[in-house]
Amino acid sequence: MKLTKLLLVLMFSAVFLTACSDDEADTSLTDGTQTAASGINDASTSGLNNGAGLSGSDMGGSGQYPNAGIGPEFSDPNNPLSKSTIYFMLDSSQVQEDFVPVVAAHAQYLAAHPSQRVVLEGHADERGSPEYNIALGEQRAKSVANMLKVQGVSESQLELVSYGEEKPAVFGSDESAWERNRRVELRYQQGH
Repeated sequence: MKLTKLLLVLMFSAVFLTACSDDEADTSLTDGTQTAASGINDASTSGLNNGAGLSGSDMGGSGQYPNAGIGPEFSDPNNPLSKSTIYFMLDSSQVQEDFVPVVAAHAQYLAAHPSQRVVLEGHADERGSPEYNIALGEQRAKSVANMLKVQGVSESQLELVSYGEEKPAVFGSDESAWERNRRVELRYQQGH
């Protein structure tokens, strides 16, 4: 009987500590430093910081501005269109408040350029099964797509792909790597 009680206490403690550590680690994604001030006349983007937090320019291997070939606004650090990555919290497909102006800027651009197409690439960190991570990456891409469509982007302009954990932005098995791998990347199709 004592062994059973001891095991229950240990299990409860482990679950409690795990839940607490996840909450604390993920708060770094909501500090407001992920977006830059807007070059678009949209009141919802005023006052945003151009800080050192996660942004599309932080992505390893994909260049500072992967969509720069589309137009100069995609390489202007003061324009939200230069941000091509939307980051997510652990086990979440909800677009964070800090990234809403970035998605809105892309929606405005796509609605004004109906022949332009974009691929929404959903990603997850290495935790969870490959199947779960593919599904989570797809849900993240769908969340961004739904926000774009609500703001006037045509379904025909969007392509959704999920890579799950297969294409990490950075390698590592710690929170700093995981938070950079939980993302959707917007990849504009050249030549449209």
